[in-house]
Amino acid sequence: MAPTILVVDDDRKLRDMLRRALEGAGFEVATAEDGGRALAAVSKAAPDLIVLDVLMPGVDGLGVARRLRDRGDAVPILMLTARDAVPDRVAGLDAGADDYLVKPFALDELLARVRALLRRRSEGDLVRFADVEMDVNTREVTRAGTSVELTAKEFELLEYFLRAPRRVHDRDTILARVWGVESEVNSNVLEVYVGYLRRKLGEPSLIQTVRGVGYALKEA
Repeated sequence: MAPTILVVDDDRKLRDMLRRALEGAGFEVATAEDGGRALAAVSKAAPDLIVLDVLMPGVDGLGVARRLRDRGDAVPILMLTARDAVPDRVAGLDAGADDYLVKPFALDELLARVRALLRRRSEGDLVRFADVEMDVNTREVTRAGTSVELTAKEFELLEYFLRAPRRVHDRDTILARVWGVESEVNSNVLEVYVGYLRRKLGEPSLIQTVRGVGYALKEA
């Protein structure tokens, strides 16, 4: 059975264009014209992924993402917006988005990101290293049995490390894989997020800095 994508956008022309493109790529597609209808649609029939516009009347995209995450819904969210400033992207990711695409965008790129998010979800439910365990579907993270609360981007960054422990990852590759090739996020933002993860995971630290290269998830 083909994955179901929920497209949420108040622009009817864009909504219809995305529906046609996704259906042409073999997906089942449902649509909603605002955040309230999107939340109702998710409650009625859970989609496999949501393509979600940020700026909408009523409940906007950030509100939709926050409400879904607050109720424990781990459905992947690809957020669309016309705003490309770093604070806007960070706000979307912290609200619960898994990926972020700035308008105008190429349909091929959107389809590639949709496939990547769906593939990531199917790679495995549980990933572990040392005493850290992550359930990718429920988005629960524990260390030594104690729950660790992470934002969407912190979760994605930790998942990237957990899927390739002990390997040294250079900064550019981490940025491309976690934030996207077209992202303007720089190594300073990566350093900040690594700091967030270290504090939330506690001691002893598992994310080691490899000077002049990047980071590695390993025991000291």
